[in-house]
Amino acid sequence: MGITTIFLQLAKGMGTTVGIFVLTLLFSLPLGLVLSFGRMSKRGLVKGLSKFYISVMRGTPLMLQLIVVYFSPYYVFGIRISSGYRFTAVILAFVLNYAAYFAEIYRSGIESMPMGQYEAAKVLGYGKGQTFFKIILPQVIKRILPPVTNETITLVKDTSLAFVLAEAEMFTIAKQIAAKETSVMPLMAAGVFYYLFNLVVAFGMEYIEKRMNYYR
Repeated sequence: MGITTIFLQLAKGMGTTVGIFVLTLLFSLPLGLVLSFGRMSKRGLVKGLSKFYISVMRGTPLMLQLIVVYFSPYYVFGIRISSGYRFTAVILAFVLNYAAYFAEIYRSGIESMPMGQYEAAKVLGYGKGQTFFKIILPQVIKRILPPVTNETITLVKDTSLAFVLAEAEMFTIAKQIAAKETSVMPLMAAGVFYYLFNLVVAFGMEYIEKRMNYYR
């Protein structure tokens, strides 16, 4: 199998990899914000449940979470699992996992804001919702971009864990080709794909950070 053919097959798997990446960010970022609210809640039960959830998601392997999400419908509810559920299970597991990490990032950013910001907004007549979404959140986003960038780059590499559920993303296809051809070339090519993908992500996040540096 030629190098061109290998790259073409990997490119098909790259589509699935990108899909996992985009959908995970799309749903985990807002869910992480909601979880951070629960983590900072003054209601003991809500705070306790949020803290426990985040602890479990951050304290157990993503690989295990993928397996649990995929097989739970059958073993818990007796629902027959179809092959079409694989991709849904992958996205669900990734979203639930990354939302926990983003929740802690959001929390650290929100709690780093000085109380004077809230007091000034109150004097100006802003409500709690207006204060948070118009004044606090834009500043929080600016502060948390570096750790969010790190998690985003990690997500690119973690997409390879979808192989646990036999989802044909790029790394899975690379392993299949490598086994068939008894060559490490497909794996090396996959490494190049991941590296280029991360370069694009890093460049995009750096661009956003520069755009957010409006005080310079």
